[in-house]
Amino acid sequence: KVACGAAESVPLVRVTNLARTLDALKALGVWVYGAAGEAEQNVFNVDFSGPAAIVLGAEGSGLRRLTRERCDFLVKLPMAGVVSSLNVSVATGICLFEVVRQRQSRQC
Repeated sequence: KVACGAAESVPLVRVTNLARTLDALKALGVWVYGAAGEAEQNVFNVDFSGPAAIVLGAEGSGLRRLTRERCDFLVKLPMAGVVSSLNVSVATGICLFEVVRQRQSRQC
């Protein structure tokens, strides 16, 4: 039930053309990070101090080509054992947690 209330305070935006929207964000100085299992950079080693947009692809197929091409960086979530991927909601939560963790630690 707690998560249901959070949806009311998180700004959500729906767009019809993600590639064009990412171009517009980049023009405003936003760094675009794409989550991809084959990425070399670990999400926990990336500096999220500046304006950032994080894009995640569909479960199974990942990021679309046009979306991937617009990413400034690709990041991966480190996995242990036989698990090779997480569902997109869990991956999103981990990525956003890391952004918030970094930004809050800089404020202290």
